[in-house]
Amino acid sequence: MRTLTVFIILSTSSLYGQTLFGVGVTASSLGLGIQGAVSVTGNSNIRAGFNAFDYSDNFSKDGISYGGTLKLRSAQVTYDQFFGGHFGSFHISPGVLVYDGNKGTANANVPAGQAFTLGGTTFYSSSANPVAGAGSVTFNKVAPMILIGFGNLLPRGQRHFGLSIDAGVAFEGSPNTKLNLGGATCLNAQQTACVNTGSDATVQASVQSEQIKLNNDLNLLRFYPILSLTFSYKF
Repeated sequence: MRTLTVFIILSTSSLYGQTLFGVGVTASSLGLGIQGAVSVTGNSNIRAGFNAFDYSDNFSKDGISYGGTLKLRSAQVTYDQFFGGHFGSFHISPGVLVYDGNKGTANANVPAGQAFTLGGTTFYSSSANPVAGAGSVTFNKVAPMILIGFGNLLPRGQRHFGLSIDAGVAFEGSPNTKLNLGGATCLNAQQTACVNTGSDATVQASVQSEQIKLNNDLNLLRFYPILSLTFSYKF
């Protein structure tokens, strides 16, 4: 009996003394991705991954038509701390998006003769040279994050397959919207007073006001919600 007890103790010590590593595939609000993890202690891992996803759609705002594309690109590193015991696989994972390439881009246009607003001012798109251009929204390239969840990419014991669920938030900072428009903008519906959209001071002041308005509309995204599901294999 004493020999068996010593063997169990030595086996357990060996298990938690060795370095474990594994990989996983993830579906999350950051996109589809792959993750890898390595054990630090018996109750903690370091986890890293890359995420990507594209989505395109058409929409209109303030009389301007946009053909937009959302590009999600990010690389993340987290430290997973498990609590064991009655808490099972519950973990808290502080970390960082070491690369936050999430952004939205769009082609913009206003049909000839149509009214549109910039910063609360109404203009009209020239029939001879309609307004067109492009827009984008970006965020800080590095973003701290915090996750909580259940499951372990590196299940302790003999199991090789794992399932993890995480929820949390990345602090991306305030959005940075850019709107570049060209063509001719008319100051009245009769199109008797038209100016160059890209160089006229009055129109450009309204473009700046529109950018501020768009930033305010998107400001909630500075706290980007994260929800993820990961299937993993431990080697």
